[in-house]
Amino acid sequence: MNAPVLNAADTRVSPLELFFDLVFVFALTQVTVLMADDLGAESVLRGVLVLGMLWASWAGYAWLCNVVSADGVRTVLLTSMAAMLGLALAIPEAFDDRPGGLHGPLLVAVCYLVFRVVHLAMYALASRDDPAERRQLLAYAPFVLAGTALLIVAAATDGRLQTLLWLVALGTDYVGTLVGGAEGWQLRSPGHFAERHGLIVIVALGESIVAIGLAVRHHPLTGQVLLGSLLGLVVTTCLWWVYFGGDGSDGEQALHTEPADTRTRLARDAFSLLHLPLLVGVVLTALGLKTVLQEVDEPLPGVALAALHGGVLLFLLGHAAFRWRIARDVVPARLIAAAGVAAAWVAGAHLPALWSLATLAAVLAALVTRETVGRRR
Repeated sequence: MNAPVLNAADTRVSPLELFFDLVFVFALTQVTVLMADDLGAESVLRGVLVLGMLWASWAGYAWLCNVVSADGVRTVLLTSMAAMLGLALAIPEAFDDRPGGLHGPLLVAVCYLVFRVVHLAMYALASRDDPAERRQLLAYAPFVLAGTALLIVAAATDGRLQTLLWLVALGTDYVGTLVGGAEGWQLRSPGHFAERHGLIVIVALGESIVAIGLAVRHHPLTGQVLLGSLLGLVVTTCLWWVYFGGDGSDGEQALHTEPADTRTRLARDAFSLLHLPLLVGVVLTALGLKTVLQEVDEPLPGVALAALHGGVLLFLLGHAAFRWRIARDVVPARLIAAAGVAAAWVAGAHLPALWSLATLAAVLAALVTRETVGRRR
């Protein structure tokens, strides 16, 4: 049996891949729930660890579906979706099991194991006639399996030891990505690969919109709440602009122009690795927006303030790193905006939540206005 190969000319993401990503959207929403249920530094750290796990697994499927046709492995992707759905449902119990029902931490670990093993098995089938890719897979797989095994061990622990084991498991997975190299992997369609990552950024930004809706569903729709919701939309829109900035094709163009022998390394660094801080930044921002709309008249708690401003700052710096990796390009206005966000963070500790959000939105709106005017000129 041979896996159906993706035609290099296929530069569009298939409807099945978009359907696949819907479960990932739900998982992101569940991560926000995990962090918001007990808003504290450790809770946020645990949420970030879950995000890292989700991203590592999603990135693996992004590479797989750039090698084989998604429609040709429909059953495999639907099976993986089932495993991801089980994982997503258990995310609020990823560290602390609730009474009754299945053991949450173990369910997360087992579903994650299924999700990754299906991916590795499909990749083994796809690379059966490519010795270089097979060697790459054999170098990478032990790190993935070791990290997954650590999650199963962590399910039998609790407290700081459990968090530490998650940290080691995630580190093992990402170290494998770096140590294993990238030369043996294939990137058949740079356009498809870049588009897939751009769409997942939009999916993640949608989480901020969802967070706004979830935050106000049990509160009267006052003028302050409506204003806060609109300011949240402004922040989310500005983050969209930072990434896409007109047409969002810079990453795709960089992959197309990169020499074939280093293209996969660029794809790994710029997309598989440097898109993680973008994802984390968006989800932290969503967490902050959700808290703002529940505390419009009071200063934000320290962790929520850090999530809101730190999430935006992480997104800006992550995108700056992405642009540097693909084009050795620095946009001074965006670095100035990052400094403005940091200043707004400091000032926000002494402002009501709504004013803190308004200050942040003003900084980002100034950046977008500056870039829009510059492009027209």
